[in-house]
Amino acid sequence: MYKVRINQFEGPFDLLVYLLENARMDIYDIKVAEITEQYISYLKEMESLDVEVASEFIVLAAILIRLKSHMLLPRVTEQGEVALLEDPRTELAGRLAEYVRVKKQAELLSERYEYYSAVHQKPAEDLSEYTDEADEILMATEAQMVNAFRLFLTKKQKVWEVTERYQRPRRRKESVEERLKAMQLMLDKGFSESDEVLFSSLLPEKPDRADVTLSFMSLLAMIKNQEITAEQKEAYGEIVLRRGCTDNVQ
Repeated sequence: MYKVRINQFEGPFDLLVYLLENARMDIYDIKVAEITEQYISYLKEMESLDVEVASEFIVLAAILIRLKSHMLLPRVTEQGEVALLEDPRTELAGRLAEYVRVKKQAELLSERYEYYSAVHQKPAEDLSEYTDEADEILMATEAQMVNAFRLFLTKKQKVWEVTERYQRPRRRKESVEERLKAMQLMLDKGFSESDEVLFSSLLPEKPDRADVTLSFMSLLAMIKNQEITAEQKEAYGEIVLRRGCTDNVQ
């Protein structure tokens, strides 16, 4: 037994469902006369097909013709009363509904097959070399454990000291103009008390290299403007500042 596809149809029920959907008919309310005519017109295109395959379509055509005749027959009794008979389309509608349900499930399975056909699984690896051996147990004396712990604490303390030293909070950089104004105020106050002011007294508390450099640049600016004079008697010695404009740094 093999399957033959007729255009886009795989069997008589597939063709019938297509006709119903195209005509926008409900499976449970089929206009038998209209659908039968459309169905038979499709059968005329199947004359050149295999007899066994075509017979399936002919059987359904016979069923539709029989339903059409039943729908046309009067539904009255011998006494002239309306007969309450079962709708002759009920059996066909049930078979169509079951066919549609199975077809949707088949399409879903086909989609999943196509999806998982593209999924490649990683082959299993041999882990016996890791699972067959017993866990390694570390053998250490009490003294060795104590020494190892002390070494750990020592390294941790060194890391903390380095972090504390090199990760100090950053402060906003002071400009030469700002530093110059601050030094001028300190000089005015210092000269009001003495004729000499030490350069070191103008530096911020706990100055770093940047503070010293910025202050010295400000000092040179004041000397250039002839606001003060500076004297240093020995290399790396204290710089003494005085009011006046006669000398540069000595």
